[in-house]
Parts: sequence; structure tokens; C-alpha cells
Amino acid sequence: MTQTLRPPTARRTGGVFGELSGASPLAYVGPNWFAAVMGTGIVAVAAVGLPVRPTGTADAALIVWVWAATLLVVLCAATVAHWVRHPAAARSHLDHPVMGHFYGAPAMAFMTVGAGALAVGRPLLGPHLAVLIDASMWTAGTAMGLATTVVVPYRAFVRGSATADAAFGGWLMPVVPPMVSAATGAALIPHLPSGWAREAMLLVCYGCFAVTVLCSLVIVPLICRRLWCHGAGAAGLVPTFWIVLGPLGQSVTAVHHLGVVAPSVLGPTYGAPFRRMILLYGLPVWGLAMLWLGLVVLLTARTVRDGMPFGLPWWSFTFPVGTMVTGTSALAKFTGSEPLTVVACLLFAGLVIAWVTVTVRTARGVWSGHLLAAPAQVMP
Repeated sequence: MTQTLRPPTARRTGGVFGELSGASPLAYVGPNWFAAVMGTGIVAVAAVGLPVRPTGTADAALIVWVWAATLLVVLCAATVAHWVRHPAAARSHLDHPVMGHFYGAPAMAFMTVGAGALAVGRPLLGPHLAVLIDASMWTAGTAMGLATTVVVPYRAFVRGSATADAAFGGWLMPVVPPMVSAATGAALIPHLPSGWAREAMLLVCYGCFAVTVLCSLVIVPLICRRLWCHGAGAAGLVPTFWIVLGPLGQSVTAVHHLGVVAPSVLGPTYGAPFRRMILLYGLPVWGLAMLWLGLVVLLTARTVRDGMPFGLPWWSFTFPVGTMVTGTSALAKFTGSEPLTVVACLLFAGLVIAWVTVTVRTARGVWSGHLLAAPAQVMP
């Protein structure tokens, strides 16, 4: 599908938004921008979840979480303004063959910031407000995520124009939010009244877990087939293949967090099997995720060598790796394994490097106006 865009006017040079060609900075605010909130928020959440935490980690994580929350507010305001001032462009995003899949990003952004409020922001917010914010953000994010899981694939089915070589990592974006609901919802269970409320929440989280697992079992093979038969394709979309790490790493995190609280909710008889799933499911999937990590590292290195343009897909280097950090940290804590502890710390170091790199380059892209241009100009 092609998207009709306004022909460029004379290009401005220098100054703020110098590459916007005279267009409004709010003309093309797509849902993919919320990936920046996801990638920033996961740094804070992953930092406080590490098996070992150097002095000052909690303070640094709090600063990063505040930045993620601020960025979420700014992007929400920009999105509203975009819909008011440019409704035609806003409506076109859902049917864009690339942009449409990123409607899962706002849901995950909400839940990531909400989880950070409880895990990181409690000293600043207080326990009661932190729980309230997390519960509100989780509820809103879960509702949006379940909606994207249905609506975005449905629109793709109706459109029916995808070819065998069209699969890319972004196809997972609309179906991953339920897994984020499962992983982040576990932290809210102890704050609910004992009895049916906790049981219902636990079952909802496991239901969300199953939704993403089953959807991923369909989509990931399509992505692998595309890579095997048609190659990686456009260099600008290569970072999106890192998104495959998202459902893998987040599912390991979710199965741990839910398995830890399951016995206290369901009792030892029914809760014990869910606790055993932490290792029975977590370790094999973690190994598969590490295999995929090796593959995408090599693929990305090859693409960078040949020339990989910067764009918002580079945020795919952050949140998926962050889920690997949280999943590895969870397994390290559960097993007491020193090798897993070392791997978790190494992955976190890589996450921080990626986040700093992408944040700096995004700031430059916003300043110049390059990242605020029409989607067709910055996304293959």
C-alpha cells in the first residue's frame, strides 16, 4: 500500500526543524514514537530488578523513570494535537504497512511507566499513589493492548496485500502488549484484596500470557521464513528483527513473576505447577532468546557495515533487550545462579549503551526535523 503525501516545498537549512521542508512538526506524529517511552522506561525497571545493584542504582533508575513518564505525557499531548490538526494523516497510520503495526507501542508505554511507578517511583510518589498509578496505567494499557491484538491483525487481513517477503519484526508489536500485561500485572496482585480479586487477576494475567505466546507461534515463523528465503530486506527495518526478543524475554519475566505469586493465591496444590513453570518454561525459552540475540547481533553488525540509516526503528534495540535483562535477572534470582547473574549484568550494560546511543541520536533527529518528517521519508 502506498501513502499519498504532500509534495515537499523548498527545504529550509539549519536551525530547529531545518529538515521539515516547511511542514508542521506535528504533521506525522505516529504511534511508533511511543517506543521511545518503552525503551526508556524499561531501563529503569530493569535496573532495580538486577540480581546485584551497585550503590546509586535506585536513584539513577528514578531519574530515568521520571524522564520516561515526562516523555509519555509529551507524546500523549502531541498525539492529541496531531489528531486535531491533521486528522487525515492520523487516520492513515492504521493502514500504513509499517506504521500500523506500531499501535501496540502506546499500550506497552503506558504499562511500562506504570510498572516503573511501583518498582522505581515509590520513594517519590509514596506507596499508595504508586499503586494507584500502576493500577490505572495497567488497566488502560491492557485495554489498549487487547484492542490492538484484534484490530491491527484484522485490518491487515482485510487489506490482504502483504507478500511473502513483507514480514518484519514489527508484526509482533500489536500482539506483545498482553504479555506485558501479564508481566507487570503480577506486581499488582499482592495489593488486591485476598480471595476472588487476586484469583481473577492471576487468571487474567495468565490468559494474556497465553494470547501473546499463541500469536507469536504464528508470527515468528513467518519472520524466520522471510529471513531464510528473502533476506533481511531494507536496512532501515533491520532493527525491528530485535523485536522478536520482546515476547521471548517478556514471557520469561512473566512466567517468573506469576509463578512466584501463584502459590499464595491458588494454594500450594494448584499453585505449585505454575511455580515449576518458571524453570520448565523459562530456561528453554531463555536459551532460544539468546540464540536469536546472537543472530540479530550478527545481522545488525553486517547491516551497519553496509550502511544502516538512523530512524525510530532503532528503539527496537532497547525494550526487547530490556525484557532479556528482566527475564535473565528473574531466573538468576530464582536459581541463585552466578553465571546468569553475570549475563544479566552484561545485558544491562548493553541496554544502557543502546539507550544512550538511540536517545542522543533521536534528540538530534528531532532538533533537525528529520524524525518529524513524513513516514515514507524516514521508514522504508
